[in-house]
Amino acid sequence: MTLSPEELKNFLIELIRTAETRLPVDVYEALKQAYEVEDNPIAKQHLGAILRNSELAAKLGKPICQDTGTPVFYAEMGADFPLRSEFYDIAREAVREATKLVPLRPNAVDPFKKKNTGDNTGRFVPWFEVEIVPGSDLKVTFVAKGGGSEAPSTLRMGLPIRGVRNVWETVLQAIVEAGPKPCPPVIVGVGVAALSDQAMALAKRAALLRPIGDRHPDPEIARLEEEMLKAVNELGIGVHGFGGKVTALDLHIEYAHRHPATYAVAVATNCWAMRRATGYITSEGKWEIISKHITG
Repeated sequence: MTLSPEELKNFLIELIRTAETRLPVDVYEALKQAYEVEDNPIAKQHLGAILRNSELAAKLGKPICQDTGTPVFYAEMGADFPLRSEFYDIAREAVREATKLVPLRPNAVDPFKKKNTGDNTGRFVPWFEVEIVPGSDLKVTFVAKGGGSEAPSTLRMGLPIRGVRNVWETVLQAIVEAGPKPCPPVIVGVGVAALSDQAMALAKRAALLRPIGDRHPDPEIARLEEEMLKAVNELGIGVHGFGGKVTALDLHIEYAHRHPATYAVAVATNCWAMRRATGYITSEGKWEIISKHITG
């Protein structure tokens, strides 16, 4: 049997529902560890509330946060996947239906007419990043990117002569200026590249797609990730800005080779409410959500 549009839509709806209501296990475990090490009583109290909130959301099937984010699909699509051209329209319809079913807060607003579409779709919403790969299956990670953690996003075109100092200065300045706005504890993504949009895309992927605790395969970059994470947490901003030991749950770096005349550094954060889920569907319609989530 060949995969039908309805089967693909139902798979994507379930992927959205999972991301919106069930915290990934890696994030939940990091929050529990943060609760254990935190000695600021107010910060610890808020971490406890975050953990209880996450458990209740999973148990009741309710959104983790009132901000259900902007929908983003990261897809690895097989060259022989049967619904290649239909995927975009089917995904948009899945978002519309999930908005009613989960339910999700409508977040797609025309920036000039100031009108909310009411269904989380609009011009370039959802956002898609699709890579064509060999095979006939489709692997999708759905992410709902929250507005509070998106607002402090930072891009800086540094001076090449300053080298890695560009990265240190951009990251620390971005986190200090963000303060409590992105609802810490956050996951920090850092992108370094030749082009401005390239750097931000890499920062988003680092913040949103890499599991907490996953270090870069390059030992030098992995060491830099650990050093920067330590420095960020030593800033003392803490949970929701109340101070304490844990401002970031993790910090990930991704990079591309740069142009000799450019040194683009981007910083993207995601709040503790990491709404992401990954699954795959075959050309015959068999599907599975492969990311691990708490059950409540």
